[in-house]
Amino acid sequence: MAVAYFSFYAELNYFLPRHQKQIKIAHFFGERASIKDMIEALGVPHPEVDCIKVNGKYVNFSYIVQDRDNIDVYPISAREINTASVSVLPKSLSVIRFVLDIHLGKLATSLRLLGFDTLYRNDYKDEELANISSCQERILLTRDKGLLMRSLVIHGYYVRNTNPQQQTLEILQRFDLFKLVSPFQRCLRCNGLLESVDKQSIIEKLPKNVQQVDNFNRCPDCDRIYWKGSHYEKLQQFIDDILGSKRGD
Repeated sequence: MAVAYFSFYAELNYFLPRHQKQIKIAHFFGERASIKDMIEALGVPHPEVDCIKVNGKYVNFSYIVQDRDNIDVYPISAREINTASVSVLPKSLSVIRFVLDIHLGKLATSLRLLGFDTLYRNDYKDEELANISSCQERILLTRDKGLLMRSLVIHGYYVRNTNPQQQTLEILQRFDLFKLVSPFQRCLRCNGLLESVDKQSIIEKLPKNVQQVDNFNRCPDCDRIYWKGSHYEKLQQFIDDILGSKRGD
């Protein structure tokens, strides 16, 4: 029986059982296996890993683990102290787009509110989510560790927070999106891009108490109509709180 010694750094310990956090883990194995498979067998999804050292040298996910290897596994947050010559992270996407799993409906609404292209349905199957993420080059956001380990998933992230507002802040920080925030551009229901619409063309669809409002937007995909009502102030306060959190860092 061969053994390899794994050390996981910073937030990668989040994925480990309590008795394996912040220690060197002795992992025994009998069959030939890639380092990617072993890392995931220990509970850490591959999209969360930035770089890997084996016996002091950087390797990629295809490395075959050898008996008595000493393995250090780093997350992206360790880049400031770790200048890796080999990163296992994929090339950064030129356009940031998301697809979210069933557990993150409120986060999906918040990301759309902030202007980010965000796919979400409460009936997506895991295989469908992985396919969408891969084929459309979308970042898969999930609270399902097993989903993130699917081989199709190249760009993905496990959302740590359970509070929706904190989840939103977490994603903006993780992907450095504060400068890309463009509120009230997307339909909160279906993700479509909103278009300005003439009031007279929709007057029959408006509640009587908002017919005095002059400016309206409509989603061309689902036909939902938006205007600055009492709900607008609440949404604007949410946006201000999120952006204010960044300024307060």
